[in-house]
Amino acid sequence: MNTFDEIYEKIKEYPTIIIHRHTSPDPDALGSQAGLARSLKLAFPDKKILCAGEEVGDLDWINAMDEVTDADYQGALVITVDTANTPRVSDQRYDQGDLLIKIDHHPDVDPYADMSYVDPEKPAAAEIVYDFLKAEKLPLPKEVAYPLYAGIVGDTGRFMYSETSPHTFEVAAELANTGININEIARNISDVSLAQAKLQNSVIDLMKFDPSGAAYAIITQEQLKKLGMTFEQASVTVSTPGRIKEIMAWNVFVENPDGTYRVHYRSKGPIINQLAAKHDGGGHALASGAKAKDLDEVKQVFEELVEVVRDYNNEHRTNK
Repeated sequence: MNTFDEIYEKIKEYPTIIIHRHTSPDPDALGSQAGLARSLKLAFPDKKILCAGEEVGDLDWINAMDEVTDADYQGALVITVDTANTPRVSDQRYDQGDLLIKIDHHPDVDPYADMSYVDPEKPAAAEIVYDFLKAEKLPLPKEVAYPLYAGIVGDTGRFMYSETSPHTFEVAAELANTGININEIARNISDVSLAQAKLQNSVIDLMKFDPSGAAYAIITQEQLKKLGMTFEQASVTVSTPGRIKEIMAWNVFVENPDGTYRVHYRSKGPIINQLAAKHDGGGHALASGAKAKDLDEVKQVFEELVEVVRDYNNEHRTNK
């Protein structure tokens, strides 16, 4: 792993810097991307700093993408944030630059970059970006603090998840002290549309349960169209099953327009990111994403989850 100083020296060398994040972005992907880009633009007004990736859906309150041409990658420095492996990089031109740097907080299962700073102990990539900006004395005004705070709040589950540390609260306080509207950020992250609320409710009805405590639900394109919702908006359902005591780990499968499936993994204990890695995915030990090409792979994904949950249950019974 490289140091912040080494990464900063490379940033100073390049006139064009293109920052990527993962597909199906969440607040941390967009927040870490936007926070880094905005600070670098303030520090280096003569550099071309671009944010690359597909459309962001209803998270455009955090950041919008730039138009990035093939020519922009010639001689450019490319940085990926919050992206564990190459299949998840949004905009697959990420490898067309002169040098690639990876900044991430997921387990480093795919060390794909020329340089990297990866710390799986951090709850959010946005926290790492903050630490980098602070260490290198780069600008941290309100317009930088806003997306970074959103990223931290989003990936810590509003400071609920286990990776949240005292340092996380210190960072959040520093960002809040810039004068950002933390109430607005909280509302933007938590508010759902009426259609999304209806879909959340229907996910409970759709859930299929295994006696082990594993469960899954499939959201089809037909259901999304009926509610007038996009594929991206369906991500609001992912955490819904976690409120059910009997569920230990779960999958939410969302059908893409092309008939493939976006796979969401969540867990209250069993480690599931190694399962996601089998299906072009990855992520945290208890929260990951992957892909399934058809219903046969959907079935396989859930069977693997059931096996992991059963092993977890057996291990914990033995240890009692």
